[in-house]
Amino acid sequence: MTRSDERRAPHHVVVIGSGFGGLFTTKALARDDVRVTVVASTGHHLFQPLLYQVATGVLSEGEVAPATREVLRRQRNARVLLGTVTDVDLASRTVTSVHPAGENHLHYDSLVVAAGAGQSYFGRDEFARYAPGMKSIDDALELRGRIFGAFELAELAEDPDERAALLTFVVVGAGPTGVEMAGQIAELAHRSLRDDFRRIDPRSARIVLLDAAPTLLGAFSDKLSGAARRQLERLGIEVQLGQKVVGVDADGVDLEDADGRTSRIASRTKVWAAGVAASPLGRRLAEQSGATVDRAGRVEVLPDCTLPGHPEVFVIGDMMSLDRLPGVAQVAMQSGHHAADQIRRRLQGRETGQPFRFHDKGSMATVSRFHAVASVGKVEVSGFIAWLMWLGVHLVYLIGFKNRITTLLHWLVSFVGSGRSERTATLQQVRARGALLEQEERAAAAVAPPAQEPVTAKEE
Repeated sequence: MTRSDERRAPHHVVVIGSGFGGLFTTKALARDDVRVTVVASTGHHLFQPLLYQVATGVLSEGEVAPATREVLRRQRNARVLLGTVTDVDLASRTVTSVHPAGENHLHYDSLVVAAGAGQSYFGRDEFARYAPGMKSIDDALELRGRIFGAFELAELAEDPDERAALLTFVVVGAGPTGVEMAGQIAELAHRSLRDDFRRIDPRSARIVLLDAAPTLLGAFSDKLSGAARRQLERLGIEVQLGQKVVGVDADGVDLEDADGRTSRIASRTKVWAAGVAASPLGRRLAEQSGATVDRAGRVEVLPDCTLPGHPEVFVIGDMMSLDRLPGVAQVAMQSGHHAADQIRRRLQGRETGQPFRFHDKGSMATVSRFHAVASVGKVEVSGFIAWLMWLGVHLVYLIGFKNRITTLLHWLVSFVGSGRSERTATLQQVRARGALLEQEERAAAAVAPPAQEPVTAKEE
């Protein structure tokens, strides 16, 4: 071996994102002779499927979002950098990210893009001010403040109509997240808070679950969808399908049905659980590689999850469009393992390009305490058995032994008992989104060119 070979740095793998895809890619390369740099806009790994439990006071944010550095602290070939990736230059193999202290540039030998997806409002981003999504810790904490704050304000309200609007909760989107969120708000109102107020009865709260689609839990069979709907209705939840949201403001939601008829629900607390949009980084990659993106902004990759013409770049998880795979944690984890295996094979001089094969381990959704629906292969089950299956799967995939223990204890408090151990909420959590949006609007107005005075023709 020559001296230059001894000084040669190991193959550098840059991973964009610390979600399931990015984290599983990184951990899969722990024993390989590579350097791994994880670049993420947050310092934590988010277990997104349990965000709704943070929003409804079951779990703390730390239990669903362990620090990425802590997760990878024993992996000596990995480092973590805070930064939001703003550009990838495929020709020079560089990644540019910005952080509070400035800008950073990284050169890569292999790149894994796992930047995930955000909430989609289907072109009506102004809805976000009044109907937070469920994609981040900030979203969950804001919703926690809005939900618990609505009961507090209802206790103070003198006007019956105002009190009714405060006690009306609208959840938009009847997929797993929407169903789980509506079920937990109902549990909160009917069990956890029922004895906590003197002027109002929390059990009188109205919970409405909306969706433009004709079915609930569209990814599940009619049998399981029907079982979930019956359980929701037993909890007193109004399920309104075939209803398109055409307006959202501070005071309510405007709807339109398939026949064009409009209606309005007066509500102070709205939750948006409909639609996802991949990171804008996907379009930047597509422009340079000639790849196409689908309606959600996901990049159409080759069968081995690489960009066309760039075998060193893998796009995985929620950012990839391949074989109509759903944007779920299972796909992200398995595609992360696949990307790591392809990188390893290339370094070992072995054949690469094997297509990604997704092994579907089933789908699950909780509806309420002790009730869930689960589809695993040809087995479909609902009720308590499905809930136990859901419990076990989510404990297994939680990162860290400590998180599993504290989560289990909090579930005991909330599901066996009736308490909620995480009810702390602040006004700042509720108002932060609006303040940030106003700041952005003022900044945009400050740099906009001044409007020109109209030119009037001088009279002769």
